[in-house]
Amino acid sequence: MAKAVNKADERKIEDLKMEDPWRVFRIMSEFVDGFHELSEIGPAVSIFGSARTDPRNKYYKDAVETAELLVKEGYAIITGGGPGIMEAGNRGASNVEGTSIGLNIDLPFEQKPNPYIGKLINFHYFFCRKVMFLKYAKAYVVFPGGFGTLDELFESLTLIQTKRMPAFPVIFYGTEFWQGLLAWIKETMLKSGNIEEADLSIVQMVDKPQDVIKRIKSYYIKKKKK
Repeated sequence: MAKAVNKADERKIEDLKMEDPWRVFRIMSEFVDGFHELSEIGPAVSIFGSARTDPRNKYYKDAVETAELLVKEGYAIITGGGPGIMEAGNRGASNVEGTSIGLNIDLPFEQKPNPYIGKLINFHYFFCRKVMFLKYAKAYVVFPGGFGTLDELFESLTLIQTKRMPAFPVIFYGTEFWQGLLAWIKETMLKSGNIEEADLSIVQMVDKPQDVIKRIKSYYIKKKKK
């Protein structure tokens, strides 16, 4: 019996070896589609946050307003395409007839495209999707969220810190939610020498949609003067 199981396992391993090279073509197609669809959107801001945020929630309403203000400043809005904060971002862009983009991911739960997306791009691979968030963003606005939000947040911080991509504003929205994380970064990561003081300048904290606009404007005004 043990030999039969081992042979079955060996066949599965061989099947995976055969499948992996073909998977490369699917990955390539996701990059090609993403680059093609987003190549002419102009300056954009990526908005992140929980898929579970209810439309009655303060942060949902603030995300709608933030997206509206960003569109009025000439930015396209990119979100993960799902419900919650993602929906709020697309909704705000749609409200003022702005470019509303959703980068949807195939998941067995939660993630269905929201109805406020003007341009929908579907992804199977998270890493392909994250490249699109980063490549076309002039800023990240990070509302309260879960593991997925943190994943996208720390990916951007790592790439900016290591200078693998140009720096841009990474804005935490919601002091009450984010202050504990930021305090831990300062009191634990910084004090233990795992990051430098300058790394803290990558992130900013706000509590009003208008302050998101101010921080982004201020950043790019200072950048032009350098």
